[in-house]
Amino acid sequence: MEKVITVGIKTKAVNYKQLYNFLDELGRLVNTAGGEVFSNVIQNRAKFDPAFLIGAGKAREISQLARANKIRTIVFDEDLTPAQQRNLEELMELKIIDRTRLILDIFASRARTSEAGLQISLAQMNYFLPRLNQKGIWLDNQSGGIGTRGPGERKLEYDRRYLRDKISQLKKELEKVKMHRKVQRIQRKNEGIQTIALVGYTNSGKSTLLNKLTDLLMKSKEDAVYADNKLFATLDPTTRRLILESGKELLITDTVGFINKLPHQLVASFRSTLEEILEANCLMHIIDASNPDHISQEKVVFDTLKELGAGEIPMIKVYNKIDLIHPNCVDALKNDKNSLFISAKNGAGFDELLDKIDKVLYTQKTTGTVSINYNQPKLVDFVFSNTKILEKSYHGAEMKLKIQTDELTWNKIQKQLKNK
Repeated sequence: MEKVITVGIKTKAVNYKQLYNFLDELGRLVNTAGGEVFSNVIQNRAKFDPAFLIGAGKAREISQLARANKIRTIVFDEDLTPAQQRNLEELMELKIIDRTRLILDIFASRARTSEAGLQISLAQMNYFLPRLNQKGIWLDNQSGGIGTRGPGERKLEYDRRYLRDKISQLKKELEKVKMHRKVQRIQRKNEGIQTIALVGYTNSGKSTLLNKLTDLLMKSKEDAVYADNKLFATLDPTTRRLILESGKELLITDTVGFINKLPHQLVASFRSTLEEILEANCLMHIIDASNPDHISQEKVVFDTLKELGAGEIPMIKVYNKIDLIHPNCVDALKNDKNSLFISAKNGAGFDELLDKIDKVLYTQKTTGTVSINYNQPKLVDFVFSNTKILEKSYHGAEMKLKIQTDELTWNKIQKQLKNK
């Protein structure tokens, strides 16, 4: 197992509790990538050093510690600029990895479908492009190990033109995937089947919950979704059609987990799969109640959803893993009367969860008629993608549609019609 030294920086913007939580999570990321943390190093700084992130003296100190213990990999909890990474590599003559590169490496090892492979390759190439120089990425050709999967296995012998061409090609391929997903979503909408997206911090238990619901509510069994007690066990959105006891059908989708400082390359590359969240009728926010930092993790999820534009979608808040905490702690959490409390592992609290799903998804629908001018293609696309079309007719320059949808979507359509 590859041993590494992790480096965190205490600034005015971060208190010690946050810093230690970040480093603990970084250690779990290292473990997920197949490494082991030998030592954590912390430096207090008023602000990041533009040349080395940490001070040059601290960099030399870390280098000496690494050499004395035959360690060749240093992992920083912050993102490094290309210049900072190059300066640190030249000063320390060790393999330097930042948080983003570590997460990209984990994603590369977890990709199980061609779509996930495309998304991760695009994210990696966007990351490596500004870091290319005449030597490629320093030490990668010789060192291997953590941080060198994907393009690293091909020794990163890309010139900038090749990388840009490859990035362009990957974007085109992902655009095809996006269009395919869009067609699937339109078909689901027209079938009138409600959809739920499972969202939450990584390792909160989303995949375990989907597997448990699948066992309970599916007439014909499908392969279980991969679940593991590791970060980012799930990359590919998996959708299951479930039937409630009332006979009502729904689609529930497992999505990639969020994390502190989620790399923007991943958000951009996974846009087509993250759109499954935006198109859902309801979000189910799964929270790991056993994690002492779950409040901060909740905020990360809310902030990420808001950034994606999913802040207004109805949400069911679910505390998971109550089997791992003391009953008194569960009672304290229950002060939040709008939340549910379950164990995806043993099924505790599932009756209340299924009842809540039924009530949230199958409230009274709005049915009405709208007339849309052909010079509003975006609105036409929105209506066909987000409502059930009951009737349609054509009158001159307008399309007349009788639709059924939820109140939130109906109000959005009315607002766009007024602003035409």
